[in-house]
Amino acid sequence: MNTNHFHLNKPNLTQENKLNTMVENQTKFSLNNCEFSIYETHKSAYNVKLHFEHLAFTGMLRGKKWIKLQDKSNYFEYLPGESVLVAPGETMVIDFPDADIDASQCISLTLNPEFVQQSLDHLNFNATKVDDSSHWNISMDEFYLLNNKELASATNNIMRVAMDSHSFKDVIADFALKELLIRLMQTQARNLVEKNTLKNKSRIGFVADYIRKNLHQKLSIDAIAKMAYVSKSNFFKMFKQELGLSPNEYIIQERIKKAKELLIQQNSVSEAAYSTGFSDTNYFIRVFKQMEGVTPKIFQNKQLFIN
Repeated sequence: MNTNHFHLNKPNLTQENKLNTMVENQTKFSLNNCEFSIYETHKSAYNVKLHFEHLAFTGMLRGKKWIKLQDKSNYFEYLPGESVLVAPGETMVIDFPDADIDASQCISLTLNPEFVQQSLDHLNFNATKVDDSSHWNISMDEFYLLNNKELASATNNIMRVAMDSHSFKDVIADFALKELLIRLMQTQARNLVEKNTLKNKSRIGFVADYIRKNLHQKLSIDAIAKMAYVSKSNFFKMFKQELGLSPNEYIIQERIKKAKELLIQQNSVSEAAYSTGFSDTNYFIRVFKQMEGVTPKIFQNKQLFIN
């Protein structure tokens, strides 16, 4: 299991004799504050354009395609486990070079702008962030996302609700959409932390940078909280708000990420363990397998085969 790259649930493909079109066939489900669509493409096509009038969250389910956001990006490969945020009024330009062999399937959630703004206003008023340099906001610059567990779970939930026939469907969908918005913003924050662009701009950026630079040492939550000038309880709250995980979970995640780099560079398992702050190799192996689905040695051998 890749810790940064969770795939979404995949509805069955539509039988070809029931498709209205072989390219971006749209199956639409309308909700009060969202339009959920499943798109399927069963033949190769190029320069296909999808225009979104309002903010849209999209996710790949199967197959692949090459996309660019008009006036924002060059073409890049779009694969399962990835999501792309499309700004209001933006056009997605798509190529499907392999759809003849491997059908492409993706989703889009087009969101009611008033609902989005009301949700953000509610969060900023009732769930004010501990880090006073930050507030709840959707960044249109962080439009390309790898699905973490939380974002994938929230997306799967709204997909399930949208395709259901429950009598309280719209009410349930509003709660699911609010969770998706929170998980989206937390995933964007993780992106910014990963890029180290927040190091000198926020407390969370500063402490995340410190943690990454000191993975080989014993890291004290009490000491790091003091460095951030917040209490221990507020430090935990700040992490959960910004990134959707606890400081301890973040430290383990970063240690395993660094250990994977060391293993790829052919460091031994014990070297990778001690270099990332694990004093017990057996404990390191257990944690690694829990997060990655394989032992460090198997991971290392697979990388040798790939390369």
